[in-house]
Amino acid sequence: MASKRPTGVNFHKVSRILELSYGDGSNFKLPTEYLRVYSPSAEVQGHGPGQDVLQLGKQDVNISRIEPVGHYALRLVFDDNHDTGIYSWEYLYYLGADYEHKWKTYLDRLAEAGHERKTD
Repeated sequence: MASKRPTGVNFHKVSRILELSYGDGSNFKLPTEYLRVYSPSAEVQGHGPGQDVLQLGKQDVNISRIEPVGHYALRLVFDDNHDTGIYSWEYLYYLGADYEHKWKTYLDRLAEAGHERKTD
């Protein structure tokens, strides 16, 4: 299997988009809200299957810092003080490749919880 390490990482702070390019031609533009609500941290994912915590009110979150973690991941520091998620290259690729499905799932879960997401 080819490495999922991106060949390009570009953060667009104003539009709040993390853009990832890969050698296989894939290019993903991931909004910071999406990255925040799918953080790989235990705070968001829980400690086992079915223990994930729905994140509310993250529409305006931004990334204040991006730090490399060895040669295998990024640590994203969000301006809401969330900083415990380590985003492996594989996890970022997965988030990009499954964006449409995962974003819809998030929006459906918000609606089921009775939370109205503000739109721009």
